[in-house]
Amino acid sequence: MSFANRVVLVTGGARGLGLAYARCLAELGATVLIHDAGAGSDGQGKDARPAEEAAALLRSEGGDAMAIAGSIESRNGCHALIAAGIAAKGRLDGLIHNAGWVAYQQVEDIDEEAFDHVMAIAAKAPLWLAQAAWPVMKEAGYGRIVLTTSCRALYPQYVHKGLAAYAAAKMAAVGIVNVLAAEGAPHGIVVNAVSPVAKTRMWGIDGEPDELFPAAVAPGVAYLASEACTEGGWILRAANGQFHAARAVEALDVDYPRDLRAVKASTAEEVAAQWPRIAAASVEARG
Repeated sequence: MSFANRVVLVTGGARGLGLAYARCLAELGATVLIHDAGAGSDGQGKDARPAEEAAALLRSEGGDAMAIAGSIESRNGCHALIAAGIAAKGRLDGLIHNAGWVAYQQVEDIDEEAFDHVMAIAAKAPLWLAQAAWPVMKEAGYGRIVLTTSCRALYPQYVHKGLAAYAAAKMAAVGIVNVLAAEGAPHGIVVNAVSPVAKTRMWGIDGEPDELFPAAVAPGVAYLASEACTEGGWILRAANGQFHAARAVEALDVDYPRDLRAVKASTAEEVAAQWPRIAAASVEARG
């Protein structure tokens, strides 16, 4: 697999998973644009040095990388960042939105500022970045976009208490992927999501992890950002060097929305009585 002559932007690319993605892409020949706000573990503050240091590190390893500055907390900021990347290298072939932030707040304690912050980074920013990249990718007839979701939102058995805002943003990313995959297909723009697990700062890990390494996730993300990936609308679950592609799929012969090929009920009491059958598909899926 080669990324020769491809330019890929990685947000949150200075540390953890983002740096692992950037390094993997650089090793495969991509020109990597590294964006990172340099915020602290509390999501606050800005520091250009981490992105600059990450780019310098990849160049020292023989890669082609440069840091690119800008804010992704607003639509204007996202558009300006994409414009800067295109101006720097003359093209943009791939976008990996890895930047994120997590704060634990029980439902009684969620405040609007924290909710808006996580939504701005994890739900709004990927949409605005994709919107800004869309025209140049559409004109080129080629583009690869990878957004980030989380099994902490997708699967009830993996949720963590206190992550309602985080889960809302990560589920929003899935909806965005589904729509953009459909809109992009006629233009050679392939849009997918990754649901990664690795021990990073968001896990509370400082320094090198003892397991669940970010580098073990990176090959899957590199595939999603490559020419080899030609189908969108997937969620790539990636952890510990293992990968599983998932997406919601409708049952056979459904005529949505008039015939769900499902259990019929006309009253609340009938729904209650039929609930074991209504839920049976989920039970069977869990095996």
